[in-house]
Amino acid sequence: MGAVPGPTNTRFAVAVHVLTYLAGVEERAVSSDELSASTNVNPVYVRRVLGPLRDAGLVRSRPGPHGGWELTIDARNLPLSRVWQLMQDGHAVLGLHGPDPACAVGRRVQAALVALDSRVAGAITAELEQLTLHDLLADEPSPARPRV
Repeated sequence: MGAVPGPTNTRFAVAVHVLTYLAGVEERAVSSDELSASTNVNPVYVRRVLGPLRDAGLVRSRPGPHGGWELTIDARNLPLSRVWQLMQDGHAVLGLHGPDPACAVGRRVQAALVALDSRVAGAITAELEQLTLHDLLADEPSPARPRV
């Protein structure tokens, strides 16, 4: 009997989508509802993704009727690896599980998977280091006006 895989972590994809959207909008703050409509995810989830980005100083929120979210960094200076690391928050890339510590096979497999996870995470980070948010904007249309 195999383990049921967990849900796919979409935080990185949603974060990149939101950041790209914010970078394409000039001179106005964008509401969580507008970002939610663009990403097609719940506004609460969008705000959970925005939290670490805000804490890292990449975005800020403005309160009030014309408030919302703004990008605080030039898209040319934001490597996607930084977004990846913020969204991963130290979690395993491969979705490792905790085997029975008394099982000799489980201990060996776990050690091998941890080492593999480290190599995979390094490869992903190295690849994403070569791309900035601006690189994605070159191929994406800017949002002309709010959808919501």
